[in-house]
Amino acid sequence: MRIGIVAKPRLADVGETLVAIEAWMARHGVDAVWSPETAEGLPPATEPRVVVDRDRLPGMVDLMLVLGGDGTLLAMADRIAAADRDIPILGVNFGSLGFLTEITRPELFASLDAVVDGRASHDERMMLRATVGTGGPVTGTAAEGHDPARGLIALNDIVFTRGALSRMVELSVWVGEQFVTTVRADGLIVASPTGSTAYNLSAGGPIVHPSLDAILITPIAPHTLSNRPVVIPAEREVRVVPTAAVAGDEVYVTVDGQSGFPLPADHPVTITRAARPLRLVRASARSYFEVLRQKLKWNER
Repeated sequence: MRIGIVAKPRLADVGETLVAIEAWMARHGVDAVWSPETAEGLPPATEPRVVVDRDRLPGMVDLMLVLGGDGTLLAMADRIAAADRDIPILGVNFGSLGFLTEITRPELFASLDAVVDGRASHDERMMLRATVGTGGPVTGTAAEGHDPARGLIALNDIVFTRGALSRMVELSVWVGEQFVTTVRADGLIVASPTGSTAYNLSAGGPIVHPSLDAILITPIAPHTLSNRPVVIPAEREVRVVPTAAVAGDEVYVTVDGQSGFPLPADHPVTITRAARPLRLVRASARSYFEVLRQKLKWNER
């Protein structure tokens, strides 16, 4: 087995954990493949370590071990999708919340033992695929190199927001061939069930169990208060089109909070369920609802 190890850059107090991980892998005969910034947190070694950049890492390993928070995991989920690999992620929470990186630091080595022994449980999480229509050039950190055949892949959400100087966005929303509504709001979130506890939750959207096949459409601070979130079947196609009244640089598209680009008015964005889900190693000691209770502090004052 080869395990890729990625830690959040400049993560405090991770050095001791990295040393312990390297020792655990040596004892279990597991090959470690380190991202460059993660390897920098280790002391010098007598034998050279295998160090590979993050983009190439998913193509070389059987498991991704992510140390940090949900943002670090989301960044690696996109790279796994880009590599078209079906490898699980074991996310260890070094932050304060972490719905995705639910495994705690004390549970790290027990979880690794379970993976190596074949006892680990996995959750399959639906991902979203977004493609940008062609009406002219689109540039930005997500759109550059945009491959229409693969699309832009998100585990949590595709978010449309207003630019710095615009007062609100105006977006036409379609489900399949059926027109839904024109949203006039600060923005719009199209989320997966996994993303229901991310920006969607902050915007007043519903919590949707990750085992459901669904897509959520949630307006952000809508101008009309009757404009409410909608949950649709995952096999449906969502199309979001900036209206002609909106200047192109006033709508900004963000993919999983990791990258984004300005969307011209004549560029529709089509969002569907991605062909391949993402596998997350689950902390078997806790149910999904226990994670919600812990993270959201239910019944605590």
